[in-house]
Amino acid sequence: MAEFFTAIDDKHRAFIAKQPIFFVATAAEGARVNVSPKGMDVFRVLGPNRVAYLDLGGSGNETQAHLTADGRITIMFCAFDNPALILRLYGTGSYHVIGDPGFDGLAAHFPKLPGTRQIFDITVDSLQTSCGWAVPKMTLEKERDTLVRFHAQQDPAERLARIAERNKSIDGLPVRVQTVMLDPMA
Repeated sequence: MAEFFTAIDDKHRAFIAKQPIFFVATAAEGARVNVSPKGMDVFRVLGPNRVAYLDLGGSGNETQAHLTADGRITIMFCAFDNPALILRLYGTGSYHVIGDPGFDGLAAHFPKLPGTRQIFDITVDSLQTSCGWAVPKMTLEKERDTLVRFHAQQDPAERLARIAERNKSIDGLPVRVQTVMLDPMA
């Protein structure tokens, strides 16, 4: 049985902290719906109606493009252990690329990781829990470190040049790219 809530409480916060993966869904008019899995220690609950996650460069930047065009975002967590549960956060989001006002304040909540591209800042309007009884039981073997290792070996100037060339989503929506790199050692 699904239940809706207006704010993240301590029970929701504990459930979120326990999950090793979350899914991000966004859409914009005339564009594909995008659903992205996210791992690593990059999600934070900042208040009863505010969450954020650190985003590393990857294969595209659909979430930023969709938030610029539409603003809506859904985050889903699901338990792969017991008790079975799905938690969805519904809201609107914005982003801060490295160098933006507000980036450093949000970045203080996260580990410094090579390849950091932006932080998504989400206002949660409502959340929903549902049973999750059809989600399989699985165990986490280990986190993948491939993306962080990939970014750590990249030349920062070459990476910025590649990013500057990719200033559109797969559907041609504009994205704003970073112009400075985060120093993960600072």
